[in-house]
Amino acid sequence: MRLSYTKALNRALTDALAADPAVCVFGEDIGAGLAGPTLNLLDRFGPGRIVDTPLSEQAFTSMAIGAALTGRRPVIEFQIPSLLFLVFEQLVNQAHKFSLMTGGQASVPLTCLVPGSGSRDGWAGQHSDHPYGLFAHAGVKTVVPATPTDAYGLLRSAIADPDPVVVFAPAAALPVRETVTWELAPIPLGRARIHREGTDVTVVAVGHLVHDALAVAEELAPEVSVEVFDPRTLHPFDWTALAASLERTGRLVVIDDSNRSCGIGAEILATAAEEMRLLAPPRRITRPDGTVLPFAPALDRALQPHRDQLRDAVLAVTKQRIPAPPHGEDRGR
Repeated sequence: MRLSYTKALNRALTDALAADPAVCVFGEDIGAGLAGPTLNLLDRFGPGRIVDTPLSEQAFTSMAIGAALTGRRPVIEFQIPSLLFLVFEQLVNQAHKFSLMTGGQASVPLTCLVPGSGSRDGWAGQHSDHPYGLFAHAGVKTVVPATPTDAYGLLRSAIADPDPVVVFAPAAALPVRETVTWELAPIPLGRARIHREGTDVTVVAVGHLVHDALAVAEELAPEVSVEVFDPRTLHPFDWTALAASLERTGRLVVIDDSNRSCGIGAEILATAAEEMRLLAPPRRITRPDGTVLPFAPALDRALQPHRDQLRDAVLAVTKQRIPAPPHGEDRGR
């Protein structure tokens, strides 16, 4: 069958609701399925489990946290990523810490789904953020699927997880379709995926940028063997898989659709430089520092990472080597 990314999210919610009566969904316009993932859920499962909320993210996030503390498994659909800033305190300082501060006596199995994170043409500054790095920094389980099957499997695992999980579904990934010839199943959090094996350079691509990385890898195949590495989960990150990839390639490029300073791309480069095998200085491609995407589509696209930047970075890093330390010195000590 042909499965779209949005339909995969819808099917994951449907299957989770059918399998576990504790699962419920909160959000704005979810009864009408306005964003896509909640389409037809109200008709099938009723208003007791599909709760169409008023326009107050702080109110229904608090309600969902309370429901989770009493044994439910709520899913909150946030229509735009910037709404997470409104409820950051509730998610990070309350929901995330309940289990830790009670010695495991309380748990908050809450899933936050953001269908349409990042840029959509012309959605402007308050609708185009990709703040997954903030949640990874705080230690909240953070997921960014790139494909429909991963969207299904990771959302199912997020809903079943005992801790809060934020699932970012990039707007640029929503149109992706995939031919599926196997049974859809949950995918464990914290496991990366190699979409294409290579021997010359590892490209770590986050979310929808996996598809750009695959296109560039195919274009450069006659001259460079590119391994495309999809972390899928940004926290906990699969550092073991990245180390294994770099053992094969020795070179690293990261492409990440969030702001440069303090972003997940910076963390990947820093950890690789500290702990892994690198033959050349690593590179990252991100939005510029402090980016607020503008309304004008041409300016919006100019500030996002793109394939030309990735192609140039891959070619540059394959031509570089880290200088050998002077005789008698042990580099890095």
